[in-house]
Amino acid sequence: MVKKLYKKVKSVIFANPSLLYKEEIHLTNKPFFFQGTNGEAILLIHGWTSTPYEVRRLGIYLNENGYTVSGPMLSGHGTVPKDLENIKWSNWMMDIKKAYGELKENHEKVYVGGTSIGASLAIMLAKEKEEIPGLILMAAPYKVKFEFLSILFAKIFSLFFRYNKKYYPPTFGVSTTITRLIAYQTYPVSSALETFSLIKIARKKLEKIKMPAFLIQSKSDHIVSKNSMEKIYDKIGSRIKKKKYIHRAYHTFISDIKNESVFEEILDFIKSN
Repeated sequence: MVKKLYKKVKSVIFANPSLLYKEEIHLTNKPFFFQGTNGEAILLIHGWTSTPYEVRRLGIYLNENGYTVSGPMLSGHGTVPKDLENIKWSNWMMDIKKAYGELKENHEKVYVGGTSIGASLAIMLAKEKEEIPGLILMAAPYKVKFEFLSILFAKIFSLFFRYNKKYYPPTFGVSTTITRLIAYQTYPVSSALETFSLIKIARKKLEKIKMPAFLIQSKSDHIVSKNSMEKIYDKIGSRIKKKKYIHRAYHTFISDIKNESVFEEILDFIKSN
């Protein structure tokens, strides 16, 4: 299937995300697995309320370059928001540990990348799996904006309402972004509180992370704190680390970005580590 897609668009790196989405709409709520040829693998972890389609285009590109790529579906995602109600962040950890273990069965090296909460999960996994050769952390939250007030509001809000609706900034949150099209637009407040707990725990693990890390964040990120990437870069224990800012992009930019150099830089990072 990947080879057919490659022939159709020459390379996914040159594909228009919106046009690709229209052709692949039947895949937007499904996990993916692309078998590679070079003996190495990459686990890609999607963000909260989203689906693996968020990182699918990047996965295809990495597979075009020889890597086996797995994009599992996190529990409670890809169906309806109600399915998130009783899910704990520990359930998501179980999901990615399972996917990582399956890749390790046939691949000596398994790199790990995640976006947003997927990046927090990648950090937690890296703390346990020191053999991971490299981390790609996209839109990783060190803190969310106004974190104390956000958590307090969510706890009070949850006393009266079970669900809340997402907010998007007018400039970068247009309804046609892939991120917005594939994600839940309402969410259980209890699940939002789970993400806050995960973020707080993950940031305490940063000093223990020793493998090479590539950090990427949007300059216009309206979800994480303004200095989020700088904090992670300073606190992470990796001796080899790299950071890159994306301009004029939504929080979870990887599904919508048209700047192919980002894909290439991720590939170069993986190859060099």
